[in-house]
Amino acid sequence: MVEKNESHIGDQTNLGINLKWLIQIIVIAGFVVWGYFGLTSKITQLEIEILRMKDNVTQNSEFRIKWPLGELGSLPDDAEQNMRLNFVEQDVARMEKYIDDLRLEAARILGSTEVYRDGSAPNN
Repeated sequence: MVEKNESHIGDQTNLGINLKWLIQIIVIAGFVVWGYFGLTSKITQLEIEILRMKDNVTQNSEFRIKWPLGELGSLPDDAEQNMRLNFVEQDVARMEKYIDDLRLEAARILGSTEVYRDGSAPNN
């Protein structure tokens, strides 16, 4: 008669494994877990970096459109230039008023009501 080598797995089953192999399996499993979490953290970090870059691109596009239109304010140099232009405009307005007053005075002295812009009076 031929004996069958039957194996039943149950609560009394023993498993014989070499200690060297068991340590290698545990170390490999540890490296796999460490590698998995390293990759997922790197992927998460890159996703966050991509979100930040998208936000920067959006803000840059908004800035590029709104800055020339003056919707985001102006540079300090622009403010200084505008202030200087306002002073020049006031000076020109004051000089024009002075010239108009001189023209009226010349017309009064010459006895004419018409004085040309270049300061000459009409020939009568």
